[in-house]
Amino acid sequence: MNKVIKILKKKSLTLDQFINISLYDKKFGYYMKNNPFGSNGDFITSPLISNLFSEMLAIWCIAFWEHLGKPKKIMLVELGPGDGSLCKDLLKTFKRFKNFYECLNINLLEISTKLKSIQKKSIKNSKVKWIQNISRINSGPIIFIGNEFFDSLPIKHIYIKKNNFFEKYILWSKKDNSIKTVYRPAKKKLINEIKKINLHTYGKLIEYPIKTIEYLEEITKKIKKFNGCLLTFDYGYDKKKSVDTLQSVKDHRYAAILTDPGKTDITSQVNFKIFKNLFKSKNLHVEKIITQNEFLQKMGILARAEILSKKMTFRTKADMFYRLQKLLHPKEMGSLFKVMFVHKKNNKFSLGF
Repeated sequence: MNKVIKILKKKSLTLDQFINISLYDKKFGYYMKNNPFGSNGDFITSPLISNLFSEMLAIWCIAFWEHLGKPKKIMLVELGPGDGSLCKDLLKTFKRFKNFYECLNINLLEISTKLKSIQKKSIKNSKVKWIQNISRINSGPIIFIGNEFFDSLPIKHIYIKKNNFFEKYILWSKKDNSIKTVYRPAKKKLINEIKKINLHTYGKLIEYPIKTIEYLEEITKKIKKFNGCLLTFDYGYDKKKSVDTLQSVKDHRYAAILTDPGKTDITSQVNFKIFKNLFKSKNLHVEKIITQNEFLQKMGILARAEILSKKMTFRTKADMFYRLQKLLHPKEMGSLFKVMFVHKKNNKFSLGF
């Protein structure tokens, strides 16, 4: 029997508990037993579409290091490195910049043993170490990079009606012999947490990124202590109004969220407005939220492609620009994905923004 169903037959779960077990349970979780990335998986990410994405990020990291005054040590932390493609491609570019490469150490934050083993087969470099907890990082400056990391973390759904707060629960219906959802009065502690960060002002339905906020707290502490930044790419929006964005994907198609838990990916869009306000409250500066298209074009991805294309066959050149269109076109990933850059207020660096 499916583990989630087994649990639900005994007790109901909050939405974030349901997502957490479905994705991250050690034996049963989707990310713990699958490699969901690539054409043979359930979805494809930017580094897998074109290595020029990774090259632009590498150049950005080197420029940021130079802006900091070329410190003798620089730490790069990738949040949720997936199949390791981004890190592997970053290293290829970094090796061409000897001074930067000599100063570099990389930590990969990964909790999935399955994905960690895939990453270790792909990345064989003594500069790379794996961590399970940000709090253990004790040196810097640190560049935190995330690509489709925050949208994969568990969230809560809160519904507000006439100043009363209700939380979404997942339960097993004996009558229908299926998984159902229901809203129940939210606990006082949860209501206080929501009010503390003003989430109750975002509309009647709130997606409360409970796990994301924990990570942002840790990242904030490290940036403030060691200097550095966060550069993140995520599927999301930048509006004050919160909406229901929960979705499930399997075989590159949308799937029912409550069907086959543990066998499909569950994600939600990032509300960058919430991120922005959280970092502001911690006295960090957030550059304007821009689209992936804007960032990559400002970083010179098309000019780089033109240079490379001069030595390519027509077929290879056509394939490269087809892949770039996926990254840049507004109806593909160009506008759907947003980019956020967070740093200390006195750190005047805005390349790509």
